[in-house]
Amino acid sequence: MGLFGFGKKKEKESMEKKEEILKQDLSQKENPGLVFPIHLFMEEWCELPDKDSMVHVMQKHLGDVDCYSHTENAAGFAVKKYVVEAGDKKIPPQLMIAKCVSTDNLKIDAITRSQMWDCPESGEILERCKYQVVAVDMLAAGLPYKERAEMLMDYAEALVEMFPTCVAVMFGTSGKMFKREQILNHLIPREQRFIYFAVNVRFFNIQGTNDKLVDTLGMSTLVLPDLQYHFHDADVNEVINHAYNVLLYIFENNCPIKSGETIDGIMNGQMSREVQWKCQFENALIQPAREVMDICMGEFASGRRE
Repeated sequence: MGLFGFGKKKEKESMEKKEEILKQDLSQKENPGLVFPIHLFMEEWCELPDKDSMVHVMQKHLGDVDCYSHTENAAGFAVKKYVVEAGDKKIPPQLMIAKCVSTDNLKIDAITRSQMWDCPESGEILERCKYQVVAVDMLAAGLPYKERAEMLMDYAEALVEMFPTCVAVMFGTSGKMFKREQILNHLIPREQRFIYFAVNVRFFNIQGTNDKLVDTLGMSTLVLPDLQYHFHDADVNEVINHAYNVLLYIFENNCPIKSGETIDGIMNGQMSREVQWKCQFENALIQPAREVMDICMGEFASGRRE
């Protein structure tokens, strides 16, 4: 299947077409719940901050931490307010920050690059930023999902404060990119930060048809389902808004929606109980290969459901 990537400036704004024809690759597989990589892009190489400075910033955002390692190559922190149960042991999750390295080995595929809607300058940033700092979480998959989401977003805010020369941040599980100032100065409610920053709502036009596809990427970090809409003749921005609303509902309620059940659809641009759309779990149409919650949009639905 050939895909035209389309650019979404912002919800409710116009769509800008990218000419490149993108190719799907379902050999790429998703691994739910694994580490959450955060890429900080820099124009110049930088050293890790000194231990005291890093501890100060981490404690400001994450509470009491134990800096169990600090070398020229990496720094590691245990976040004491969270507890992961591992057998008969209770251990805190760990946050690791690696030294600054070249981006020469960083591979970002064309589909990921085409979906960086929140940072229109992403191409130029990736071209001029030749260095990166990569931060990850470890031993965190066992946390309750809301605690992990909270910790990761506090971590991201600590990182952009810790590295003032950072130009932009990319969340590796979704490919979503933001300029440093967007994270440093945001006003997003705490309980909505993970959906806003770490989950990407993607949009594709299917080559050779009138079909469109909106899907989401990033919920697997929390072992929650991503969404998929395969449709025609519906307003794309309304579908995107619907996806964000459903993501927030899933996050708040630990995905109470079962396969075969229905959710409110769209009428006159708003979610309405008068329109019901069927949900069912299916294999994703677009990479990475994974199971998603497909939302069948009634009269606007395209394709065949299993």
